[in-house]
Amino acid sequence: MVREQYTTITEGTHIERPENQAVYKIGIYGWRKRCLYLFVLLLLVILLVNLALTIWILRVMWFSPVGMGHLHVMADGLRLEGESEFLFPLYVKEIRSRADSSLLLQSTQNVTMNARNTEGEVTGRLKVGPQMVEVQSQQFQIHSKDGKPLFTVDEEKVMIGTDKLRVTGPEGALFEHSVETPLVRPDPLQDLRLESPTRSLSMDAPKGVHIQAPAGKIEALTQMDIVLQSSDGTLMLDADTVFLPELALGSQGPAGSSQGLYEVCACPNGKLYMSVAGVGTTCHEHSHLCL
Repeated sequence: MVREQYTTITEGTHIERPENQAVYKIGIYGWRKRCLYLFVLLLLVILLVNLALTIWILRVMWFSPVGMGHLHVMADGLRLEGESEFLFPLYVKEIRSRADSSLLLQSTQNVTMNARNTEGEVTGRLKVGPQMVEVQSQQFQIHSKDGKPLFTVDEEKVMIGTDKLRVTGPEGALFEHSVETPLVRPDPLQDLRLESPTRSLSMDAPKGVHIQAPAGKIEALTQMDIVLQSSDGTLMLDADTVFLPELALGSQGPAGSSQGLYEVCACPNGKLYMSVAGVGTTCHEHSHLCL
């Protein structure tokens, strides 16, 4: 146990203390104290600078309770006012403009929109470049307001769902292969031309080809042959007058015998020629024209 010793001092008693008694000061003094104050002052300056920068960033970026600047956070998504520039890819589910304005996508090079599947592969792409608009997809469709397909393109066919297809180019329409259509007609008061400059022109139909010009004439011009063929039927020329001015003509016969009358003769190969009319047929007299 520790033994405690106590000294009782009565009045009038004087006790001498040692002269070399050591005195210890408690606290931070000297250069340590100055460094501590300097460090605290530096922390205070940094705190004020950070606070000022934070307030400056909030004012510059236009932070508000509803969003940041022109970007507003809404219950159904984000709303962006004015013009915005995106430096990296933008992934969104839907982009819509305001009801009173249009949507503009602008780029100095091109605008590309990709559709990807769950594996990240591109399944559809729309690329608008400075010289061409490119669509990469299995099928491309354009619909009307009521949902009617107006234009459809896939790997096998092109379908136009409008009531009328109008080509306004001065050279008309150029088709490298066959064309199937129930009706071909020009604009009112305009001529219709079907032309093949270097090859033949063929019109086929299982139940017939109907060519009609109610207010004009029909011309067929060719360098070689014009073939009118009916596999099961009759070729009929129904008109008040039929002119065949370039038919081969047999000999005139005796003067005054035909009185200016001729008959049209047909060769076994279908060639036509004229022969002087007589009491009976004279076609056999000029059958050499069939050779």
